[in-house]
Amino acid sequence: MKKLNQKRIVLCLFVFAIVGCKTKYEISAPKKKPNILFLLTDDQSFSTINSLGNNEVYTPNMDKLVANGITFTHAHIMGSNSGAVCLPSRAMLMTGSFVQNLAKVPAAIDISDKTMPEVLKTAGYTTFGTGKWHNGRQAFARSFTNGANIFMGGMSNHLKVPLYNFDETGEYPRNKTYYEDKFSSVIFREAAVDFLKNYEKEKPFFAYVAFTSPHDPRMAPEAYQKKYNTSNISLPKNFLPKHPFDNGELIIRDENLLPFPRTEEAVKEEIAAYYAMISEVDDNIGKILKALDESGHADNTIIIFAADNGLAAGQHGLLGKQNLYDHSVRVPLVISGPGIKKGERTESLVYLNDIFPTLADIVGVEKPKTIDGLSLLPILKDSKATIRESVYFLYKNFQRGVRTKDWKLIKYLVDGKKTTQLFNIKKDPLEINNLASDPKYKSKVEEMTALLQEWMNKSGDNVQLNEPDWGVKVIKSWVTMRKEKGLPLDSIGVH
Repeated sequence: MKKLNQKRIVLCLFVFAIVGCKTKYEISAPKKKPNILFLLTDDQSFSTINSLGNNEVYTPNMDKLVANGITFTHAHIMGSNSGAVCLPSRAMLMTGSFVQNLAKVPAAIDISDKTMPEVLKTAGYTTFGTGKWHNGRQAFARSFTNGANIFMGGMSNHLKVPLYNFDETGEYPRNKTYYEDKFSSVIFREAAVDFLKNYEKEKPFFAYVAFTSPHDPRMAPEAYQKKYNTSNISLPKNFLPKHPFDNGELIIRDENLLPFPRTEEAVKEEIAAYYAMISEVDDNIGKILKALDESGHADNTIIIFAADNGLAAGQHGLLGKQNLYDHSVRVPLVISGPGIKKGERTESLVYLNDIFPTLADIVGVEKPKTIDGLSLLPILKDSKATIRESVYFLYKNFQRGVRTKDWKLIKYLVDGKKTTQLFNIKKDPLEINNLASDPKYKSKVEEMTALLQEWMNKSGDNVQLNEPDWGVKVIKSWVTMRKEKGLPLDSIGVH
């Protein structure tokens, strides 16, 4: 009994460092609320960090974050109801909601949605934002107490980013737009560094730094481009010249960045440019972390590093993010700070929208009833803990998917044609071998299909998989629309 009590005391001390401790399951806020620094990259896949297994990309500062915190190796986005995946992904992140519960198409932050920084403001936080917002001017104004070098759009030339100063009215009139003759990551880094260097208030801060890199156009400064030569770039093991069937979005803008069929050399060049952008943003993250250290706030600051979605970059014959393969829905997520173990990794299945309820628990503020995400606190206490047994994905009305720890199912309905993919993720993490048509796995397909339908029912997805048209209005694929307009297909390799 004495040994048991000692263990309980040790556990309680660790839990208190994060959230305060009354009992094993009861949460209360620590006396001094932690600062929060949130670093978000744009279109960065989970497989693009050196210390997590990719020795071809140079990411020393992301590596430091991994070494100093807990890495969620299976963090995901839910997907998107539009081709602009970044927009609903960031809306889900900021609201903690599932995509079906957000407003409009593309799903965005509604006036009735409480955002993460908005709730932190009620808990006494100074909230600061810089970089890409992509979710409406009014939503930014009510979320932040101040900001600088704010980009309201989705993408731009990295050397000509339309910027705004903070406008508490939320109007952000276009005639107030300004430009700086600097690369996008530098612009946002400088705003973050200035904030950290000059912050002297007693109240805690939430600083949100949202980069536009490594989103295309991939135009990293020459110094970073020189780090990568195509001769040293490995072709992805799941490379294909083109996707084996029409997934509904074969000729969307992202896929038109390279012609079909994809060549090995062209894909290597794309990856090299992609890595250069990642190294560039990594360098600027390092400068922000240095400023945090020099500010005197580091010891009481939780750092969250994540990306809004992944990217195919030549895998499965695709380039973009309008799909449900791991390279596009699985993202980096690292959390470090006071009371959080260093160098830990967890395979627990999580979403980006789990971050909001987690921070609400840490700070000790009431969570909005609209939050669909789950708190990550059990995993922060024990990296082997599990908060859900499966995750579910969607893309428009073309694609639906679900994955467990070991299996993944993706279903497609494109122009009335259904296609099913089943992958043994444990044995086939690159999703190369489709087992759906193998009679040996018929029961597994049925089991995963039932799980997928269960997820859709409880999340408000109106798709019914057993119906011929999934019970929804059929969206025409890009290929079909081009055919109807008499536009050529040969130039994009679609036959």
